[in-house]
Amino acid sequence: QVQLVESGGGLVQAGDSLRLSCLASVASGRTFTDYVMGWFRQAPGKEREFVAATSTSGGSTYYADSVKGRFTVSRDNAKNTVYLQMNSLKPEDTAVYYCAARRSSMFVRPTKPNLYDYWGQGTQVTVPS
Repeated sequence: QVQLVESGGGLVQAGDSLRLSCLASVASGRTFTDYVMGWFRQAPGKEREFVAATSTSGGSTYYADSVKGRFTVSRDNAKNTVYLQMNSLKPEDTAVYYCAARRSSMFVRPTKPNLYDYWGQGTQVTVPS
């Protein structure tokens, strides 16, 4: 069992930056490094979409084309935390952002939300146009 709590969302202007954090509480018998971590987002009236993911070690990452070059995903395994650094924010980045954990040692198909086992409650990011 993993509990995920996101933080760091807010209202910012276009071009600004935000850093989201996701703290994982992992049940006894597992460790944070057992989990691939992903970030997804969902805008009003739209389906949840993949944003970024990082492998268990943090050595591999993958991004949606829409955020590549602007967002950076990272993890601190000593702190059980995954981050999403978002730069040059645009109005189309407005959404609820969710972190997700997938128990897997392999970093394959990280874009598929149905392959993730645990989800946080989400944090709102708003970039007015």
